[in-house]
Amino acid sequence: MESTYNLQTYLDIATEAALAAGQVLQDYWGNLNQVEEKGRSGDLVTNADRASEKVILEIIQRHFPDHSVLAEESGQQGEAQAEYLWAIDPLDGTTNYAHQYPIYAVSIGLIINGVPEVGVVYNPAQGELFRAATGLGATFNRRPMRVSTTKTLEDSLLVTGFAYDRRETEDNNYAEFCYLTHLSQGVRRSGSAALDLAAVASGRIDGYWERGLSPWDMAAGMVLVREAQGEVTAYDGGDVSLAAGRVVASNQVLHQQLTEALSNTPPIKIKLS
Repeated sequence: MESTYNLQTYLDIATEAALAAGQVLQDYWGNLNQVEEKGRSGDLVTNADRASEKVILEIIQRHFPDHSVLAEESGQQGEAQAEYLWAIDPLDGTTNYAHQYPIYAVSIGLIINGVPEVGVVYNPAQGELFRAATGLGATFNRRPMRVSTTKTLEDSLLVTGFAYDRRETEDNNYAEFCYLTHLSQGVRRSGSAALDLAAVASGRIDGYWERGLSPWDMAAGMVLVREAQGEVTAYDGGDVSLAAGRVVASNQVLHQQLTEALSNTPPIKIKLS
């Protein structure tokens, strides 16, 4: 088991990297000269993504040269099954960012022996810093944060997202979005999985689910929710598989209601392109 001292050190370095990357994103805001698709329609990358990732990698690798990295833009560095694996999204919400819609974040998680243990999510546009590490609790702008106390789906506000392959697969989350909108006070879509998980951890949102995610989308936010006394599972209530990319997060009280609603969602027919 990792020592509290080590976890605090990892958390502090992740925070340093997230803040530095956030400044890069602010510097590029409104001044993009490269916006490209990465092979799937709507899956964008910009020069800001790359510059942000470069700063994060420099800081992480300077302090922890023996750790492995899984970063959205540069991919795997080191062993995928390494004891220490940093999951890095330098700009979660690239589509928002490219359109100057100010909902985006830097997400940095540390996976230790396959389990996310440290997480930092930073929204530079709003100056919002979310941090957590196993056993150290969760904070929002350095103050303790907790999940909400909402007890029923009927009284809840939820959030979700849609994967880039939604135009090609029937497993596209449209039916779930419609059904949960009917059962709750509303379902939002921010365009940033990291910020969605942070919103659950901070109590702004009562529950979240999404499919088609990558480890860098989930790792940091999972730690935030868990340390804020929330619950994070797979759709069936079991352990989250970072490789499978499906996650449900809530304030614990709602969790069974949310997973049952997802499993009972009636299908809808949509003509795929």
